[in-house]
Amino acid sequence: MKLSRPVSWFLLAFGVWSWFIWITFVKNLWKDGSGLAFDDAGDPTAYFWVHLLLAVASFLLGTVIGVIGFRGVRALRREAAADTADQSVSPSSSSSSAS
Repeated sequence: MKLSRPVSWFLLAFGVWSWFIWITFVKNLWKDGSGLAFDDAGDPTAYFWVHLLLAVASFLLGTVIGVIGFRGVRALRREAAADTADQSVSPSSSSSSAS
């Protein structure tokens, strides 16, 4: 399957964005002072574990989607480089001798 340039860049950007957002979320979850993530004794609550599981799943999906996008961008660049190399090589002229 071949991805278009916009789709490849979108998938790559989505993967990077997912990591950025969820790392920020986990940092905020870890420092939570509202009592949602940790109880009065400092132990993690169900809210913490559920949201940590969501973050881990999002890291995995973001990584997979980002890798697909990266591979698409890389393939398009290789294809463009091959096309440029093919165009820069002039066709060899074969001289035929008529006898």
